Amino acid sequence: MRAAFVLSAFALALAAPAQAEVKSAEGAVVRIENRVTVAAPPDKVYAALGEIGKWWNGQHSYTGDAANMTVALEPGACFCERFPKGGGVKHGEVVLAWPGQMLRIDAALGPLQDEGAAGALTFSLKKTEAGTEVVQTYNVGGLRPEMVKNAPLFDMVVGEQLKRFKAYVETGKPQ
Repeated sequence: MRAAFVLSAFALALAAPAQAEVKSAEGAVVRIENRVTVAAPPDKVYAALGEIGKWWNGQHSYTGDAANMTVALEPGACFCERFPKGGGVKHGEVVLAWPGQMLRIDAALGPLQDEGAAGALTFSLKKTEAGTEVVQTYNVGGLRPEMVKNAPLFDMVVGEQLKRFKAYVETGKPQ
């Protein structure tokens, strides 16, 4: 099941247009950055980050249904996914929850968990005239060279989530 999830996640990532930029992919480290402006104030944008089950793409989950995913906006909170018949997966843990400004999750997402890698998924918020600029960074270290080569795939997956997040905040629907 896990192998099928990983293969389907990569296949879906290949089909999605790039939404982020690979800032670097060398050695054992990948750094990805994404930017969008959301037509809403920072407090509303920040609160929506905690509604991850409503905007994350369920195709990039173990159960296929993002409604099984939760994250509370507080340090130590689990970015988790419940399995319908019991059990679940911890995708990450909130390490910084700064209302209206930043959310950082310690997370080696998807196939990176199996690598023993360390990752930080950060959403930085800044008020602008048009609403809120959201800068999403995903930094991952401890990767094997063959995994570093997959940086464009990781880029597509996390970039898609930010695009869906923007749509969700602005319209109530992630697409």
